[in-house]
Parts: sequence; C-alpha cells; structure tokens
Amino acid sequence: METTDAIIELEDDFANLARLAASGAVEDVRLYLAKLVRKHRTYHPEFASRLDQTLKATQTRSLGPSIMRRNGSFDSTQGAMPADADSKMSLIRVFDDLKGIECPILSQSLLGQLGTITQERKERDRLAAHGIRPTRSAVFVGPPGVGKTLSARWLAAQIGKPLWVLDLTTVMSSLLGKTGNNLRMVFEHAKENEAVLLLDEVDAIAKRRSDESDVGELKRLVTAILQEVDAWPDTGLLLAATNHPELIDPALWRRFDAILTFGLADTQGVEAAVRRYLGPSLDVFAPWIPMLVSSLQKTSLSDVERTVTSLRRSVVLQQTDPARLVIELATRNASHLDKVARRDLAIELARSGSLSHNQISEMTGVARDTLRKYAGPSPIKGRGPKKGT
Repeated sequence: METTDAIIELEDDFANLARLAASGAVEDVRLYLAKLVRKHRTYHPEFASRLDQTLKATQTRSLGPSIMRRNGSFDSTQGAMPADADSKMSLIRVFDDLKGIECPILSQSLLGQLGTITQERKERDRLAAHGIRPTRSAVFVGPPGVGKTLSARWLAAQIGKPLWVLDLTTVMSSLLGKTGNNLRMVFEHAKENEAVLLLDEVDAIAKRRSDESDVGELKRLVTAILQEVDAWPDTGLLLAATNHPELIDPALWRRFDAILTFGLADTQGVEAAVRRYLGPSLDVFAPWIPMLVSSLQKTSLSDVERTVTSLRRSVVLQQTDPARLVIELATRNASHLDKVARRDLAIELARSGSLSHNQISEMTGVARDTLRKYAGPSPIKGRGPKKGT
C-alpha cells in the first residue's frame, strides 16, 4: 500500500472511531476496535498491539445503548445472527460442515483453484512477509447443479469455518431502503466475525446498472455492494455464485480477486458421481455402471444424484430389475445426447446383449457396422422381441 493511501485509510479509521465514541455507544467502540486490530495486524503489528491492549483494558459494560441495537441489528459479541427488523427472520443461513464434508466432484483445474485459496489462508504470514494479501473474494460461475454451493461449503470447512449464505428471500424487501439496510447489516456482521460469506444468486442483487427496468434505488444498491467488495478484509472470505453472469454489472467482475468457472462434469466426473450416489447399492448396479454413465452424459451432478436415487428407490420398493431400469433410462435419454455420447451409449447397449443391433441403431442412429466393430456380433438376431412380449 502506498504511504499516502495508508495515511488516508488510517484517518478514515480514526474518524469512524471518533464518531462512535462521540455517540456514547461504548459497545460499538469495542467492536470497531476489535475490527481495527484484525485489519492492521499484518501491516501495522505494533499499532494493532496497542489497540488490542486498549481494547482489553476497557470495561465490558456499555455506558450507553449500542447504535447497532437501536437500528434493529445484532449483538456480535453474543454471536447472534443479523435478522430482519420486522419479520425477525435470520438474514443468513448457516452450513456448519466442520465435522466433515465430502470433496466436491470437480475438474482437477477447479480443485486446484480451491486448494490455492485454502493454502493462502494457511500461509497468510508467509504471504504477508512479502507484502502479498490472500484472496479475499471469489465468484463461482456456472449452470445450476454443478456444485457451486457445495464447493463453497467444502471451501469454508477447509478454512475451518462454517459457511454463511445470504438469504435473499429475507433480505429482499418491498421497501427498497430496507433491503439496503439488511444487506449492510449482513456485510458488517460477516466482517466483524471474519466469516466465509456466500452471496448466492448474486445476479438478483447486482444487476447491470444500465438495466432500464430497474429503479434508482436498486442501482444504488449495486453501488453499495461494489463498495463492500472493495472494502472486504482479508481476514474473511467473500464468495458469490451466479447462474446468469450476463445479468451482473460488469464492474462487479473487476472487484473480485478470482473468478472460478464451473461446467458440467466430464465422463470421469459422471462416473465418480454415479459411484458415490449409488452408495450401498453399488454392487447391485455394478454391471450397469458403464451404461448409466453413458446415459447421464451432459447432465448436471444434481441430476445425476436425482436419477441414481430414483433408480435405487425403485429397486428397493418395487423390486424392479436394475438392468431393466438402466435400459429404460438409456432409451429415454438417447435422443438428448450429442453424437459422441449416443455412440458410447449405443456400444454399451450392444455389449449388454439386451437389445438387437437393429433396435439400438433405430434408437440411437448409430450404424450397425459401428456396433459390430466395438461390441461384436449381435446376440439377438433380427429386430429382437416385439414390445409387450
């Protein structure tokens, strides 16, 4: 940080501290002092130590009501979550996975990016010695069901903290000014607690300011979010997730330290998901896993989980033959696959010996010569058994 910038930042901190002290809200002064200790610990350790000594020497009993309490906010020292003043509903959903959570099924590239963020947190002092800050913020971009929220939960657990998720259903209010207050309340609480905060579906609150359908108050809301991202401390981690990056104000992209792009799983990822979600039913479906994987290409991991769970349910409750279930799934999904995926599925069907090559060719559009080349002669001659027999 340049010397002039550092002086300006210290002046701002002092002015904010003086304002709180003048208001007589001693509890808020203590909260702000604690924030300054964390903020300046890396680059101004002696100054942070002096503030910390002052903080410990002050009395814990407030001499006046807290500004934050008067505004219907929260008491950070008691660990209470910020809540909407009218509905009293929490503005944050908490995922506490500190006891363990499975690693998300992602590409090696994405896992490497998440691992880098985790490593930076563990080696903060080493980075600080070279004047480098760890990643403070990251945005996850990708279609629904590809593991964005699960990855955020896993990342938080690796850092050793629960994940706080901004609850848009509670934060968004018909009273636009109230929405802004709710957002500021959440950001302040997260910063004070050095939290891992996820802004899920961030496109709902950070739309392009050029969108003429939005009123001025919503545009001011976007500006406020940009300022919060800029000021986010490296003691916490701010995450955002979106399915619609085209809706987000372009200025937001420049504020985030990292952009992670999530896509549909490749063949290896789909197979890993199928095996994970089969769980205790793995042995029952083992012979049909290749066909399951071929049938579920180009689908999200959440769709894979839903489909596999449905198959397991049918086997347990209806005593349905797993082979029949997988073949029916393959038949339904064949038309939705691209050329390569249809060919792979057709070959697996041919290898299973459940349908004739003629039937498979009509269903998938894959030539019988291709089936013979990769799966050998058809064990079923002719067009196979008629439907219903």
